[in-house]
Amino acid sequence: MKQTTMLISAALLCAGSVINSAQAKELEVKITRDMAYSTVTHDNELVKIQRIQDTGHIIDGSFAKTSRPCPPFCINPIALHEDVKTVGELEVIKFMEGPHYRGRGVIVDARTPSWFRRGTIPGSVNIPFTVFERPSDDFELVEVLESFGAKQRDEVNPVLRVVESLGFMDGDMKTDSWDFSQAKDVLLWCNGPWCGQSPRAIKALLALGYPADKIYYYRGGMQMWQSLGLTTIKPSTETLAAR
Repeated sequence: MKQTTMLISAALLCAGSVINSAQAKELEVKITRDMAYSTVTHDNELVKIQRIQDTGHIIDGSFAKTSRPCPPFCINPIALHEDVKTVGELEVIKFMEGPHYRGRGVIVDARTPSWFRRGTIPGSVNIPFTVFERPSDDFELVEVLESFGAKQRDEVNPVLRVVESLGFMDGDMKTDSWDFSQAKDVLLWCNGPWCGQSPRAIKALLALGYPADKIYYYRGGMQMWQSLGLTTIKPSTETLAAR
């Protein structure tokens, strides 16, 4: 069923490219010189990501603010960890078109559900940062990690762990509790460079043993996404926290 859905989506993507090619040439505000728009999936539906064409458009409300009390709204560093990749908008779109589309990557809106309901980046699933900070045996956290492709481990033979600790058998991707060797790439974001929610989620994942090279940090978040006029959507599905 999943394979059929992917084939249908691929066909629709190709058809959409042909139908919209003429319109794309007419767009004044493109994403890059060679990219007018990108078509991605959200909840198994196609969503076109492009920039707002009104060159007089400005953002307002919360994302137009320049100052908030620090702490907690302090500016985040570019790099959260030496092996965690910090990405920009073009890399996010590339992630959508690649790992996310192929089912090998997850885009996580790490904000609280109230923010998620106001609007999100297409393709994102809402998993609030607080879920990642729960005890390692918390049911909801376990459910999330398993949805990422991680596998819980039974009691591990001490000799096996010694072998793994030497770098054999994907040992660098395993802990006493989890096997992350088949885990998906995860891209996390929140409200922008001064938002601490996705950084906290990333630090919690690292503490659990999630491989740093499978984690991506979109530091610009919703503030930069909107400032560039890129497409946002209002989600129609429940957040994980609301289940």
